[in-house]
Amino acid sequence: MEVLRIATSGSVDDGKSTLIGRLLYDTNSIPQDKMEALHTASKRKGLDFTDLSLLTDGLVAEREQGITIDVAHIYFSTPTRKYIIADTPGHIEYTRNMVTGASNAQVSLILIDARKGIVEQTHRHFFIANLLRIPYLVVCVNKMDLVEYSEARFNQIVEDFHGLLDNAAFKGQEVKFIPISSLYGENVASRTGAITWYQGATLLEYLEQISFDHEDSRHPARFPIQSVIRPRTTEHHDFRGFAGKVASGHFNVGDEVISLPSGQKSIIKTIEQFEKQLTVAHARESVVITLRDEIDSSRGNMLVKTDQMPAQLKEVTASICWMDQQKLVSGKTYLLQHGVNRVKAKVQQINFVTDVTSYQQTTDKHEMSLNDIGKITLKLAAPVFADLYQENPANGAFILIDEFNNTTVAVGFIE
Repeated sequence: MEVLRIATSGSVDDGKSTLIGRLLYDTNSIPQDKMEALHTASKRKGLDFTDLSLLTDGLVAEREQGITIDVAHIYFSTPTRKYIIADTPGHIEYTRNMVTGASNAQVSLILIDARKGIVEQTHRHFFIANLLRIPYLVVCVNKMDLVEYSEARFNQIVEDFHGLLDNAAFKGQEVKFIPISSLYGENVASRTGAITWYQGATLLEYLEQISFDHEDSRHPARFPIQSVIRPRTTEHHDFRGFAGKVASGHFNVGDEVISLPSGQKSIIKTIEQFEKQLTVAHARESVVITLRDEIDSSRGNMLVKTDQMPAQLKEVTASICWMDQQKLVSGKTYLLQHGVNRVKAKVQQINFVTDVTSYQQTTDKHEMSLNDIGKITLKLAAPVFADLYQENPANGAFILIDEFNNTTVAVGFIE
């Protein structure tokens, strides 16, 4: 069954957790015992209704403050497809969490409070969704019940949001605007009849009809090797396979491949998955590939099709989101993790830092602070075999790691 990955975002108290709770409730995805616990918890809070936001605000601090702090992954399904929702924080302090939560999303769902309209965080979340080139963008104007379901108010917010779209770097997103009330369930999974002037699809109807090209047909084949399989048994003494996950594209038995960085070529002999023999391995599938020839490949190397070679980069220019309390400064050295490959990288230059509200680029900055987004140039100690992020996201992104405390300090997108 097809899986659709969604990242939710919005400012504090825009109702993300309630919206997700409503989706779970309306699709009968909440077990009876959990429903009873929700009723009890809501009464304890002095509410005369069931607070569905408690389903996703799982941390104690989240429940006490009424805000989402960490990224929560929520799973539900309908008869037609499965869904994975990354409920990301709305507060500016947790922008880094929003970036990581949205990194694998196919749909970005941005909530806007109908009373407040577009705020600073709306700019930030749209900028990140656009930077990540998430193909589908759903703008849900929530809490319509608090503006008396005003069509004029909804149209004004839509018009204001088009101002953001006009300034976007990536113009390929499909954008859908939906007026909703997550508290009462209007236009989430069904209609209550409160918004008669809106004739479009409900949120769930729209998500159900989204179709997307299979990654195999659009992206080049990339197979980062995670380990070499050499069984120590008499029966399989001559077996040598390369284990890993297909990052993008697809591989068929009989394909000619080249191992990077050695440049040695061979033909795919078998593709194995547990005890199954496959004829083709698709993106996101973990498999073991064997080759007809003995070639020198190990962890950190990459198998690619001979007619789909990636770039060999020893210098990288990339957009990054800085995720550490300690500032990024020119000249500092980090570890760059690209797939399973890890190399030393030195910050050559901070090209600019972007104001995500005005889209202005400040070019005279010599440091980046927590949650800053900008462009930098890195010099690598060894080459990485990468694609431009806009052409192949699975092989065009990386993280930077502090080599002394092993913390992830940035996520980057190669340009």
